[in-house]
Amino acid sequence: MKLYFVRHGETDSNRDGIMQGQSINQQLNDRGVRTCLSLKNKLSSTSFDTCYTSPMLRAWSTALIIAGEKCIVQEDSRLIERYLGDFEGKERAEYDMSKFWDYELDSTDNGVESIRSLISRCRSFLEYILDKYDDSSNVLIVSHAGIIRCFHYLLSGSISNKDLLTLSIENASVREYNISKKDFK
Repeated sequence: MKLYFVRHGETDSNRDGIMQGQSINQQLNDRGVRTCLSLKNKLSSTSFDTCYTSPMLRAWSTALIIAGEKCIVQEDSRLIERYLGDFEGKERAEYDMSKFWDYELDSTDNGVESIRSLISRCRSFLEYILDKYDDSSNVLIVSHAGIIRCFHYLLSGSISNKDLLTLSIENASVREYNISKKDFK
């Protein structure tokens, strides 16, 4: 099975360095729409059996731009952005969020969703996809940087890494993974 993970296009909050989390539910800005259209063109020769998206507007809009004419787009709440507690709506540059990505520490300070909870959501979704589709399927998944980062570490087998922030996920970017049912435990 081939999984295509796409981070949603840019919003004004992304541009301004604001942590959106779940409470800021913005549409894409003009640049976000343009970069999603560019990604759609890049993926034009790829067929998708299905598309799953986070329920957030920025993800839905991205999914519809990229896959709306190719396949059914389905919402899955496990793909929603991480809840950032007291940090939602705050400027990213003002806070060090690294402790919230430490698997061993698993901090929930300031009401932030724990990393283990986030990884559990992602694992549940992967198990669902692997059970529902066969190894020849192409599945598009549109979500958020934190969610895609967790999928990457699940699929690469390095969940217990102390710094899960090392992987950068740009807006309107795609990461491709080949996986079979027997490979994922």
